[in-house]
Amino acid sequence: MENEDKKEVKIETVSVDDKPEIATNKQTEIIEQLNNKIAELNDKYLRVAAELENTRRRSALDIESVSRNRAMGVAEKILPVMDAVTVALSHTPDDEGIKTMERALQNAFAQIGIVKIESVGEILNPQFHNAIQMVDKPDEKTATNTIVEEMQSGYMFGDTVLRPAMVVVSK
Repeated sequence: MENEDKKEVKIETVSVDDKPEIATNKQTEIIEQLNNKIAELNDKYLRVAAELENTRRRSALDIESVSRNRAMGVAEKILPVMDAVTVALSHTPDDEGIKTMERALQNAFAQIGIVKIESVGEILNPQFHNAIQMVDKPDEKTATNTIVEEMQSGYMFGDTVLRPAMVVVSK
């Protein structure tokens, strides 16, 4: 029984040539063509990816621009309401209803990003002010081209002038 438990193991040897098989010219040509095709497809992929990223950026800028223009259009339509409230307040300065309306409009402007252009006492800046009248200096301390009176308030939306202030300037 001892002999039956033993199994015979057969070992085969495989020989490996010292020199690898040299690829034929045709195989080398095919490999070269495939490498060129890979490089071409990779280049196309990179160009498409870059174009997609550029399209995303342009779309984001377009959306931002449309949104900003729409907000500016609405703001320009609200400015006459603010002017009317300011005039009404100048006629009846103690009217609580008009004061409340003015505060509500000012709060809405602040939330939207509309800022009043400061004028009186400033030097005339054609970007922000529209001089509609020139007067003699009210006193010696007032410099030439200094704004002495504001006829209509000007407003900015971010860095864009919605409406320049109409002002009176010293000579």
